[in-house]
Amino acid sequence: MSDKITMYSTPWCGYCQRLKAQMGREGIEYNEVDIEQDPAAEQFVMGVNSGNAVVPTLLFPDGSTRTNPSIGEVKSLLGL
Repeated sequence: MSDKITMYSTPWCGYCQRLKAQMGREGIEYNEVDIEQDPAAEQFVMGVNSGNAVVPTLLFPDGSTRTNPSIGEVKSLLGL
């Protein structure tokens, strides 16, 4: 299990771009996976979002997921 967040995203997703910028400003490291380039990642995202490929979907080190969370929610889940 990774000690970083994994962000499932697409290059054209405005919500993804915003969250990436916010996480960068906060110094929160993450791994990024483009679901359009990784079919297994797309299936994972659909599995946690009732069959929908909704991004950004974040996978936290504890195994929990959140879809389109606010930066406040991300920080809270990381204990920051």
